[in-house]
Amino acid sequence: MNILVVDDNKSVQEKLASLIISQGHNVDLAVNGLDALGKAQKGNYQLFVIDHLMPLMNGVQLTKNLKSNQLFSAIPVFFMTTQGSHTVKELAEYNLFDKVIDKPIDEERFLTILSEFSDINFESNTLIANS
Repeated sequence: MNILVVDDNKSVQEKLASLIISQGHNVDLAVNGLDALGKAQKGNYQLFVIDHLMPLMNGVQLTKNLKSNQLFSAIPVFFMTTQGSHTVKELAEYNLFDKVIDKPIDEERFLTILSEFSDINFESNTLIANS
């Protein structure tokens, strides 16, 4: 699975990249929403891992842009926040996020959710291949 991680904190990027690679996936990194939009248009991603609060374009704005684009609307968004998932649930855009995780990241929880996305992608690829 090709995954784009969007976070303005380099240490968080490195930690998530290491976890994702350890599970056999490919990862690209973006430092904010604008950077991520450019990379999304050039890449072939099956999952976006997006931080909530970032400069230039935050995670909510980025997710709205991705979901409004037919090319990316079906790609799941794994949303990360330091504000508490209860706060994110109050956002009007909450339904755009496929999963939400609190920061600092619990590695075990992150890997559990990542494997759920992997299973979904594997199943949909298998269905397409068998059609």
